[in-house]
Amino acid sequence: MTSWFVVHTRANGEAKAKYHLERQGFATYVPRYLKLRKHARRSERVPAPLFPRYLFVAFDPLITRWRAIHSTVGVSHLVASGDQPTPVPGAIMEALRAGEDASGFFQVDERPQFVAGDVVRVVAGAFADAVGRFHSMSDTDRIVVLLEFLGRPVRVRLPIEAVAVGA
Repeated sequence: MTSWFVVHTRANGEAKAKYHLERQGFATYVPRYLKLRKHARRSERVPAPLFPRYLFVAFDPLITRWRAIHSTVGVSHLVASGDQPTPVPGAIMEALRAGEDASGFFQVDERPQFVAGDVVRVVAGAFADAVGRFHSMSDTDRIVVLLEFLGRPVRVRLPIEAVAVGA
C-alpha cells in the first residue's frame, strides 16, 4: 500500500531532490507559499517551500526499492524510525493538500502580530537597536512605534520588517 514519507533534503535542495526523485518514478509533494523577497529596493513574491529542507515522497515500502532515495541528488536522508521509513498519517497529507489555494500555494501571513503596548526592538534603519512600544499599524507595510527621545515618547513610522518583538 502506497504511503507518504518525509525526505530531509540538503540546504536549498528541495527542487533538485524533487526533480531527481520524480525522474526515478517517485511521486513527490512540496508544499509552497509565496514569500516576499526584497532586494535592491524591489519587492517580489517568489515560491518558497513551506517546510524548508523537507519534502514528501510516496511509495509502497514492501514493493518499491526505496533505499535508492538515500543516494538521490539533493537528498540528505529519509526520515525513519530505525532502519524503516516512518509513514506520514493520511489525515495530515489530506489536511496539507486542503490548505492550498487554487494556484497551489498556502496563504501565509508573514507580518508579525503585535498588540498595542508590546515591547519591540528596531532591527534596521536609522533607529536600529532602539527599544520602544508598539502603538498601531499605519498601513499594510508600516507600523507606528513609540520611542523614547529626550525623556518623552515620540511616534515613529517604520517598515514592518525593521521591527522585531521583544527587547
